[in-house]
Amino acid sequence: MSSTAMQQKNNQYHTAKWWQIVLFSLNNASTNLYLFAFGFVTYYSTGIVGLAALFISQLMGYIRIFDGVIDPAIGVFIDKTDTRFGKYRPLMFIGNIITIVSFAILFTTHLAPSAARLPILIAALLVHKIGYSLQASCTKAGQSVLTSDPKQRPMFNISDGIFMIFVFTGGQMFVSNYLLPQFNNEFSLGFFQQFVTMVIIVSLVLCILACIGIASKDRTEYFGIGENAKETTLKDYAQIIKGNRPLQMLSMAAAFVKFCVQLMADQVAMIILFGVLLGNFALSGQIAGLVIIPDLLITFGATALARKKGLRGAYVIYLSLASFFFVILGLVLYNLQPGDVDLGNLTLKAVLFVAVYALARGLSRSPSSLVLTMSADISDYEVSISGRYVAGLIGTIFSLTDSLASSFAPMMIGALLAMVGFSDVYPTAQTPLTPELRMVAIALFAVLPLIALLIALVFMKFYKLDSKAMEQVQIRIAELKEKGEFVDIHGDLETADATDSSLS
Repeated sequence: MSSTAMQQKNNQYHTAKWWQIVLFSLNNASTNLYLFAFGFVTYYSTGIVGLAALFISQLMGYIRIFDGVIDPAIGVFIDKTDTRFGKYRPLMFIGNIITIVSFAILFTTHLAPSAARLPILIAALLVHKIGYSLQASCTKAGQSVLTSDPKQRPMFNISDGIFMIFVFTGGQMFVSNYLLPQFNNEFSLGFFQQFVTMVIIVSLVLCILACIGIASKDRTEYFGIGENAKETTLKDYAQIIKGNRPLQMLSMAAAFVKFCVQLMADQVAMIILFGVLLGNFALSGQIAGLVIIPDLLITFGATALARKKGLRGAYVIYLSLASFFFVILGLVLYNLQPGDVDLGNLTLKAVLFVAVYALARGLSRSPSSLVLTMSADISDYEVSISGRYVAGLIGTIFSLTDSLASSFAPMMIGALLAMVGFSDVYPTAQTPLTPELRMVAIALFAVLPLIALLIALVFMKFYKLDSKAMEQVQIRIAELKEKGEFVDIHGDLETADATDSSLS
């Protein structure tokens, strides 16, 4: 390597302080609180508003599709935004305010006249998705301005992983072991009033902290190559989507991983597994608390792997391990009966279930956090080959494929339950176990997640942005910033390598 190239390598990165990374990762926790709460909308809609279960499951799927369809437009809007308060902070805050208003309307739909309830419910869900997408998209796009150091970027996954454990694991513990028992284990109106109020307050506080975290980095100089970035037209956006192969491959892989995660986190699925198959819904919170330490170790392991083998390497290893444990989990579920898992009287069956469930769930969730950082890699890759900073669009393309795939989670659950006689109401914790419901549980927690992860692994075979390739990308970006000029070499990585020696 020449002395010039060595200097470029040493000066190519901009970094963040550890507290900035930690605070900004709270934006993902802020939006995921709403994602967790969204899992209870079906019970509100059927139990309080009075709508049919199968209809609601399909509606929730279509709402997620709407979420995905509007995402690219939101991405373009983010890319075009640059205010005196930055690009990301205003949009994060505005998005959170929209979700507050929409949730307040959504969970008071029962107060409206019967004929107006469904239109109000649908309108509130649509508005909620606009606000949610606006704030959530900033998490992916903002990664590119926070830090460009490949050793530092995975550090986001540690703080994000910890906060996700508090949101989903802590949230499940709180609901199943504390809040729900206060209302006789029923999803009553009082439950929803208290639950939604807490979600709104906590999410807003987390959003404000995230804005503080990214404040010093939310400036034009960190947007790609800064003032020298090329203007991007709608035609250019189409070319980017068509020509950026890493974006295509990773967004598809991430979509199937999210489908797996969404399927297992759905509250109806949790009722079927813990309330019906295992006969004790409180176990969902108890086991969630029990596996916090394993979840943390899995998260730390993902970050350590990413720093050593690159983000792509860690992603593939975790998907492969999770696939193996889903096979084992399916076999375990086939042989369990209600009462077999009792944390007060541990048996071999109970220990095996907890261990395999924790590993399958933890290993499949971590890649979703890694993708937040990998989207920044793709944004940098696009800058290096075209000179265009389009982190907003790239982040929302992930949201598009993510939403389209995860929309099938509630649809799949509703369809499976309708096939076994639950088209009007969902099973509850008091529903007796039948052979059909056992098969539904195995499908939701083993078969479908396994298929989704195997498909994701196929897509990852064609994703080429490993640690070596990203080092070349950052060298080229450093050159572009120094020279203020570029040659558009848009195409996949192999084409770029053949066209410009700075990427080889």
